[in-house]
Amino acid sequence: MSGAEPTGPAARRPAIFMDRDGTLSHEVGYVNHLSRFQLFPWTVEAIRLINRSGFLAVVVTNQAGVARGYFPESLIHEVHASLQASIEEGGARLDGIYFCPHHPSLGAPPYRKDCDCRKPRSGLLKRAEEDLGIDLVASYVVGDRHGDLELAWKAGARAVLVQSGYGRGELQYHAPSWRRQPDIVAEHLLDAVLQILAESRTVA
Repeated sequence: MSGAEPTGPAARRPAIFMDRDGTLSHEVGYVNHLSRFQLFPWTVEAIRLINRSGFLAVVVTNQAGVARGYFPESLIHEVHASLQASIEEGGARLDGIYFCPHHPSLGAPPYRKDCDCRKPRSGLLKRAEEDLGIDLVASYVVGDRHGDLELAWKAGARAVLVQSGYGRGELQYHAPSWRRQPDIVAEHLLDAVLQILAESRTVA
């Protein structure tokens, strides 16, 4: 099973899908306590821009710490409630949050599972597409790992690599050997959103 917390009305619109750790918030390894979760200072502004643009703002995140036994699934909901509150306090909103708590070979059922929702498989995006009426081909996936780029391409979306989190190291040490390069490279989420909006206006 994958977790989902859709928060907006269904509409046939493109989305900006965002990874959580390293993209919206500081990468600290596993967030095994709410006190370890901290948003980047530019996150709320970036999501406000998304809200004003006509794109949906959707979070998609792997949280295999549940399967590994590092924390209960209830902590994910606690973290995401805190995330929603922080975003709303800044005058912005998330239209959905989708997460995968599984690992294909570690932990006990139901969390040890070779699922379709663990990124870079596209199950989370497909579920959001169905729940929110998203146009995946017109959408973007923003993340700090190569798996986020793969996720985008498998769904027919555009792939954006941010250099926060693991992104700078991915770009410097691994990107030269990738068969396909990111469609957009950004310093961080706010830069990514500004580039996406500029590109989408040009295409329109």
